[in-house]
Amino acid sequence: MQYRRLGRSGLRVSALSLGAWVTYGAQVGEDVAYECMSAAFEHGVNFFDNAEVYASGQAEIVMGNVLRRAGWKRGDLVISTKIFWGGDGPNDRGLSRKHVVEGMKAALERLQLDYADLVFCHRPDLHTPIEETVRAMSWLVDQGKAFYWGTSEWSAEQIRHAWEFARREHLVPPTMEQPQYNMFHRERVERDYEPLYEDIGLGTTIWSPLASGVLSGKYNEGIPAGSRLSLAEYDWLRTRHESEEGRRRLEKVRQLQPIADALDCSMAALAIAWCLANPHVSTVITGASKPEQVHANMRALEIVSQLDDTIMNRINEILDNKPAREPDWRGS
Repeated sequence: MQYRRLGRSGLRVSALSLGAWVTYGAQVGEDVAYECMSAAFEHGVNFFDNAEVYASGQAEIVMGNVLRRAGWKRGDLVISTKIFWGGDGPNDRGLSRKHVVEGMKAALERLQLDYADLVFCHRPDLHTPIEETVRAMSWLVDQGKAFYWGTSEWSAEQIRHAWEFARREHLVPPTMEQPQYNMFHRERVERDYEPLYEDIGLGTTIWSPLASGVLSGKYNEGIPAGSRLSLAEYDWLRTRHESEEGRRRLEKVRQLQPIADALDCSMAALAIAWCLANPHVSTVITGASKPEQVHANMRALEIVSQLDDTIMNRINEILDNKPAREPDWRGS
């Protein structure tokens, strides 16, 4: 396993990590979650991602039970949660000081932990002043409820506002952002956040490296039974998949497959390796509904060094989404 610093912080996270979104408490039960997390841990994964909204809190309960069952040393783990959607009450969602503090308390109880290593503001809250949220998140760190706090799907302007306010008021500033990043979703990570990597040392824990499974190639010939797109609660995702844009993306995946074949790897491993090739990515959050998928995803670590300029340029040609200028990480 490779370990990368989380932005400018001293914390090191595994280049590949495992998340609970979709699967824990929904697609898979505790036994399978235990098998998947154990497989990841054996590969050197130390970062496990969660959120209060995942399966309405059940994902945190499942992960907490797995952690207790596995008996791993707490210091060997980096555990996260995310706060925003905690229930249906008037103060059970958003980033008010009340929900940030109470949501964190409830999340830690579900995880059976005294603290989380990372806590994220799961989305920007347009109805709560950023200053209020920054003070609340800084308080969580000061109280030992988390070691670092960050954001998820915030704009570059919102992140900079939060960071500058925290520095000015001698509060704990945000350390990391959790954005979507994959071959089909690049703008924010590659362009919008670019000044923040140098200016404030922003780290990124990126999600959806396979674009909800599309980049794995498993949907090339239709929707398999038991897959995410076959679940009733993901009708919105299936609709997007079956749209004209969805069909265009599938065609690009088919064109990318020969590159994966030439590298003797799966399409999923290629897509994950492509994300890892960006040095501004601190960790790629993967998902798995069975341990075999965990083992397969780890192959991406071997593929990164093979992504030379020729291969990266070919990928860009297929994606038809070349950056305005070629970043220096393209040949890494």
